[in-house]
Amino acid sequence: MVKKLGIITLLLLSCLGCGKAGDYVPNVSVNFVMPIDPKLSVLHHNFGAIYIKGYGVAGLILYRRADGTYAAYDACSAYLPQNKCILAIDNPSYTVTDPCSGSKWSLEDGTPVKAPAIKSLKEYQAYTDGYNIFVQN
Repeated sequence: MVKKLGIITLLLLSCLGCGKAGDYVPNVSVNFVMPIDPKLSVLHHNFGAIYIKGYGVAGLILYRRADGTYAAYDACSAYLPQNKCILAIDNPSYTVTDPCSGSKWSLEDGTPVKAPAIKSLKEYQAYTDGYNIFVQN
């Protein structure tokens, strides 16, 4: 009886401990630098957001938080990322939406705010020297 219980516990833990490889946005190298000039003028104000193509898995979403700091997220949906749905910035730009599933995330911290999403957005390090914005991982 103890042996059966141990085998069942081991099987249960192995099933719960691992997700499918496609459950997470893949890790890719990101090294983005751009002057905060007219192209990024939306980031001069809190709650501004912009999509930048060509970086990360599906592009970058840059966002200026309420406290004036910057956030950078991969534009690949964190819900079924293997589908490679590109997030759309909502208006007003406090959230982003996955057009494939209807999931929504907060741009303030990347957390899901509407199902079926349960995982946060993939976030990169974002900072500024006052003239340029830098995004890297």
